[in-house]
Amino acid sequence: MKNYRSTAREFILLSCLWLFSISYSASARADTSVVSGGAVAGSWANWSWDAAYSTDAALKYNGNASLAVTFSAAWAGFSLDTNTAINTSGYKSLQFAVYGSTGSGALSLYTQPSGTGTSSTPYQFTPKAAAWTLITVPLTALGSPAQIGRITIQDASGKVQPVFYLDAFSIIAAPPPVLSLTVNATAARQVISPLIYGINNYSTGSNSVDISLMEELGVTVQRWGGNSTTRYNWQLDASNLASDWYFENSRIGTAAASALPTGSAVNSFISNNIKAGASSLVTIPMIGYVAKDGNLSTCGFSVAKYRAQSGSDPYRPNCGNGIKPNGSFITGNSPSDTSIAINTTFVTNWVDYLVKTYGTASNGGVAYYNLDNEPDIWFSTHRDVAPVGLTYDQLSSISIEYAAAIKAADPTAETLGPVVDGWTYYWNSPHDGQLQLWSTTPDRNAHGGTPLIPWYLQQMQAYQKSHGVRLLDFLDVHYYPAAAGVSLQPAGDAATQALRLESTRSLWDPTYVDQSWIGTAGPNNGIVELIPLLRGWVSANYPGTKLAISEYNWGAPESINGALAQADVLGIFGREGLGLATLWSPPTATQPVAYAFRMYRNYDGVGGKFGDTSVSAASSAQDQLAVYAAENSSTGALTIMVINKTGGSLTAPLSLSNFTASGSVQSWRYSAAQLTQIVKLANQTITGNKITAAYPANSITLYLIPGQHS
Repeated sequence: MKNYRSTAREFILLSCLWLFSISYSASARADTSVVSGGAVAGSWANWSWDAAYSTDAALKYNGNASLAVTFSAAWAGFSLDTNTAINTSGYKSLQFAVYGSTGSGALSLYTQPSGTGTSSTPYQFTPKAAAWTLITVPLTALGSPAQIGRITIQDASGKVQPVFYLDAFSIIAAPPPVLSLTVNATAARQVISPLIYGINNYSTGSNSVDISLMEELGVTVQRWGGNSTTRYNWQLDASNLASDWYFENSRIGTAAASALPTGSAVNSFISNNIKAGASSLVTIPMIGYVAKDGNLSTCGFSVAKYRAQSGSDPYRPNCGNGIKPNGSFITGNSPSDTSIAINTTFVTNWVDYLVKTYGTASNGGVAYYNLDNEPDIWFSTHRDVAPVGLTYDQLSSISIEYAAAIKAADPTAETLGPVVDGWTYYWNSPHDGQLQLWSTTPDRNAHGGTPLIPWYLQQMQAYQKSHGVRLLDFLDVHYYPAAAGVSLQPAGDAATQALRLESTRSLWDPTYVDQSWIGTAGPNNGIVELIPLLRGWVSANYPGTKLAISEYNWGAPESINGALAQADVLGIFGREGLGLATLWSPPTATQPVAYAFRMYRNYDGVGGKFGDTSVSAASSAQDQLAVYAAENSSTGALTIMVINKTGGSLTAPLSLSNFTASGSVQSWRYSAAQLTQIVKLANQTITGNKITAAYPANSITLYLIPGQHS
């Protein structure tokens, strides 16, 4: 990850063909009109072939004009497409009125997720001549399409059809579900890792305000990461900003050269974590180079040396972007322009120094080390020193080499890898990706067709079997939801906000088709189901490896919408058994996303925390009223988090089983009504192990119920 994330994200999106967005409402659906009163709804465009349509004011349906459709050839099709595909969650059917002519034959109705996507199961019907018929087509009859971006009615008879008429064509909403919440205190019990409440790069200086905020938010681990850490020179406290900023070297901290490495930014970072009671996750460079100085004028693509480029630093115009005016990359440049070559000795010396300064991991020192940062896209982000994408073998080889060096220097430390950027390179090698060999994947095929991450795990397991040493403790990936406008973005419009709240399902839901390019261009039929997917890969290829997501972001830190998404994500992490997570781009103290952390880590302002043992919690509509529950192992009390992800108040009974309450129920709430405060609510008495309450629109409610599971 980088301070300017767009470069890597744009690369991934371009690599994966195309992107579309989805419109969705987290609250109850309204019917979506396609044809009404003899006109096509404005959001739908004509994609018909061998067909024409026009308004017919004479032939009416329910007093309104109709749409006359005329086919001019066999297999003609009346087809409408919408740029913003519709997620079918909350819809139940397509419905339309049709009026046939004498000789009308069979027609076939089907949908597609986009203009060129796979067609749904077709539904055949024959218009009744000289009479209006209202036809309802359940989505199940179409194969339950997850998205509707195009609707087609095509001739199915193989002949030219006579004119037919349409009206009242809509996608019909399902009735809102009856809401209920249930918690079973003895089911699905598992320890929640405290390391899921992590942050990236909150503090890199000796700032007491940062330390205080980390303590207030209950941050448990802080990561020293991002693109600049790939070439961090711990001896000079300097790095290279890579493609984030014209491949320029830079000093990271402000300490005088005579005070290094003691006064380095990374040392301040580690010291702050110790003061705040948080663990440190430090990125180890394994690209083979680190910055040779901290001079901003030292850059990878000097205009004086490599000639004119399409862009350059406005403050240091000699530092170019490495792209020629014709759009091609500059090649053949020298890595020594910015960097010095390193090997594992450089890393061993650094870890030795950190152990000497702070102790071993088991004695309060640096506990966790990342095996670099996003090596899958070095050929883009660090192309001045690593212009060729890594192969399977190269990634595995350097990971093993550097992990072994870390373990030799501190056997009690834990490592995380391969720290890949995103979905594309969970499956494919950087080498294939750089060459755009998505369909032929020669590197992957040379390794039995096994996706990159499972193969990587297999190599780590093979090393342990041969050497008796576990080199990889966490399978670590980066995950940014791919839907347009969600990750690292402000709240956006209503559709984007709804999509943000829905997209958290990609972390766990086996029925959720991702609402992005992944939904149509990705493996697993567009179903991400991220944490179970990673867990399955570990189980099959290297059991005992924990799971980490060292970069993620659902955006909208300034909005209640972002707070709702973040609270949902933290609940999912705990329930699904994630081992470690660190949010990229941390919120400020007063931003709503910070309050999502407080709801789990300091809801009462005096250190009150969500429980540490997850238990079964279920909602009849998790996409609208999400629920998570956990027991406090030291007191037996039950904590329950309820997140209303909709724009309306929802009422639902909350039923407990296998739990005996022993006192008043306390509760706290964060909502759109008060964005700078968590409000303590009046105590309640639980009756018959049931609580019935109204949950305001866009709110997070926490219950604390004293008692014991039975």
